[in-house]
Amino acid sequence: MTALRPERDSSGVPYDDDQYASYGEPGAFDQPGAFEAAVDHLADPLTDPLPGQHPSPWFRSGPAEPEPLPEPQPQPEQPQEQEWYDPEGYARDWYGVREPTYEELYGAYAPQQQQPQQPQPPVDDETVGLRTADTRRIAEPEPEPELERARGLEPERPTEGGRAARRRAAKKGTGKGAGKATGQATGQATAPRAATDSAAPLSRVEARRAERARKPSAGTVISRGLGEVFITVGVLMLLFVTYQLWWTNIRAHQQANGAANDLQEEWAKGKGKPGAFEPGQGFALLHIPRLDVVVPIAEGIDKSKVLDRGMVGHYNEGSTKTAMPDAKKGNFAVAGHRNTHGEPFRYINQLEPGDPIIVETQDKYFVYKMASILPQTQPSNTSVIGPVPPGSGFTKEGRYITLTTCTPEFTSKYRMIVWGKMVEERPRSKGKPSALVN
Repeated sequence: MTALRPERDSSGVPYDDDQYASYGEPGAFDQPGAFEAAVDHLADPLTDPLPGQHPSPWFRSGPAEPEPLPEPQPQPEQPQEQEWYDPEGYARDWYGVREPTYEELYGAYAPQQQQPQQPQPPVDDETVGLRTADTRRIAEPEPEPELERARGLEPERPTEGGRAARRRAAKKGTGKGAGKATGQATGQATAPRAATDSAAPLSRVEARRAERARKPSAGTVISRGLGEVFITVGVLMLLFVTYQLWWTNIRAHQQANGAANDLQEEWAKGKGKPGAFEPGQGFALLHIPRLDVVVPIAEGIDKSKVLDRGMVGHYNEGSTKTAMPDAKKGNFAVAGHRNTHGEPFRYINQLEPGDPIIVETQDKYFVYKMASILPQTQPSNTSVIGPVPPGSGFTKEGRYITLTTCTPEFTSKYRMIVWGKMVEERPRSKGKPSALVN
């Protein structure tokens, strides 16, 4: 900034020094730095003069008088707007101005702060809707029956549906149709109450109808009886099947093993030599190595004394009498169960030609080789146990063995026949045959 003040402005009008005489001595700004010092002096707030003491006429000596306000003009009446509910304003007027939270100020960058959990009131299914609608409502006291009676009113009976249902019924019960509305609101509770009220007993006709309704009808009794009969029969059949297929085998094996042990003890004592045997008496052991079968042979084919006890019976009566194993010629025929009661012949259909069948007595082993099989024949066909059985492939008399059993399995409609031919008679002194050793 220049130290010298220009003599005239841009319009060409010369400056008048007397015009600025109030700012100081004439020519006071001619000195270098004087103008800057004057400006800095004015910028200092501590050097501001008091009102009325400023040398410049531009500043007023006193405060300005306020201008009079214009008189208010009457305004046309405006329709008042309907008052509306402002939840935020209501909360602000009631609780004061809410300060903004940390999250509102800083947004997503605000650290997550865990708020302490406030205890929650217990949930009540009946009145949860009422509390949700208005949590500030004060619970209405329950009417006391004694006070109601003292006032000359009939105490209200509890209705089904809980407190919420009673309140709804009370709201609907104002006005003329109070009784009707209350009955409709609590219809399910009012009707049964009249029937069970001790003050209004049932009539004789109604009591008879109720008694008949409680008694089951004839069809119901019959259906229940038939159901019980069917269940009983089913249980009995299940027990019978279990007995036949499981228990009879266990019992027969025990009896057969006991008979075999007794027979071997008699042989050790020198008893049981070949000869005539009584019905049901054991005299030999039958070995079928391929089927892992060892079963005693008893005299006769009686079902209860021989076959059902798990043993094999020898045909020895009437037209079905056959030779003994030690006979020089003849057919040694035996019978046994295929299913249940030990089932010693269950798998004889799996034998193949050449498989050994051994009869062990007190003195000797009689070894047979399986020759042929007849899968099915009538029970009345007794020729299959003859000296020369037809269909066996034998053409002349010899020393044969015949095994007979029932077929198909679990039935006795037909008979299955297996034939064998003796190939060795071995004394016990020479030891067991190779078929038993291997």
